[in-house]
Parts: sequence; C-alpha cells; structure tokens
Amino acid sequence: MIDAVIFDLDGVLLQTEELWDEARETLAHDRGARYDKEAQRAMMGMSSPEWSRYMHEELGLPEAPEAISALVVRELLARYRRELPLIPGAVEAVERLAQRWPLGLASSSNRELIDAALELSGLDCLLRATVSSEEVARGKPSPDVYLEAARRLEVAPERCAAVEDSHSGIASARAAGMRVIAIPNASYPPGEKALAEADLVLPSVRDLTADAIEGSDPVTDL
Repeated sequence: MIDAVIFDLDGVLLQTEELWDEARETLAHDRGARYDKEAQRAMMGMSSPEWSRYMHEELGLPEAPEAISALVVRELLARYRRELPLIPGAVEAVERLAQRWPLGLASSSNRELIDAALELSGLDCLLRATVSSEEVARGKPSPDVYLEAARRLEVAPERCAAVEDSHSGIASARAAGMRVIAIPNASYPPGEKALAEADLVLPSVRDLTADAIEGSDPVTDL
C-alpha cells in the first residue's frame, strides 16, 4: 500500500535539464574550461556541492565550488522569474495526487531554486515536505534525499512512491526501497537498463494517476 508520493523536480515538474546544461556550459566556456556530453551526464543528479566541486576539480573552473554554485543558481533564478518552465500537465498531476496522498519532493536542485519554483508555480501549499540534496550527505543516485523526504513525511520508505525521470533519480528511489514511477525526460532519457529498474514507465506526467501510483495500471506496468 502506498501512503505518500514523492516527486522529483527537474525533468518531472520542470523542463530544466537544458537550462542547467546551458548555464553550466556557458560558465565553463567563459572560464576557458572543458565542457562536453560526458561532463553533462556525470553531473545529472549530483547535489550542488558535488557538481560545483566537479566543475572546479574535473573541468578546471578557477572559482571555488561555492562561487560556481552561486553563479549558476543566479542564472537559473533569473530564468525562472522570466518564465517558469513548467512541464505541461505537471501542476494538474500534483493537484490530482494531493487529493489522495501527502506529497513530498526530493530534488537535486538548490534550496533557493526549489523554493522559487514552488512559489511561482503555486505548488508550495501542496507539498508537505521538500528536500534538497544540499541538505543530505550524498546526492542521487544515493538514496539519501528520498529517505530524508520520507522521514519528514513520517512515512516508511517502502510505503512511498517516487516519480522520477533520470537514471540517477531512478537508482536513488530504488535504493531507498520505494515504488518507482519513471517518466523519461525527452531531452535526456535514461537508458533501458535504468528504466528496467522502475516499477512503471509512463509516457507523460499527464498519465500520472492514482491507479499508476498504486500499481493497478494494466497497460504500462512492468
């Protein structure tokens, strides 16, 4: 039985993977540092301390990791305030599930970005617990951020469903012992091996229903 639902943010509710990629790439190029597909994939799911340290140590940006993170966050905040990149159907999906379950959020985004996105979207009042991977020891694919979200919701992890889009996110929720619903990100889809770890794969957040959460979807359940 499912007693709570925990959403990822980037790629599930917001179409932001491209924005993160553009902001990091622009900053790297401005500093004469390396940036390529390998770097982009390596940083997906990392917490802010992890990816900013990666950019400093592996890509060669001269600023300290804290300064790198602040520069990228500032750019993302400016973009959110100009136009929040909500995925079509995301707000409705959250509203739909909030009628039945307590909801949480487990995100690799910085706390400042999480709070801004939820306030701008009006979803802040529907999510009872939100966790940034900045607030736990390890980012995705480690389970820490999902375990902390379940703890704050006061629900056992095995009685939670997680909604994810990426390979690292799927691995994180699976490691936490949750039921995993994957909605592959169209721009950065997880591989078949990662999708095989999900309990259910849906084509769109619009298909996220109570039946999907509970595992009674006869068509797409794996």
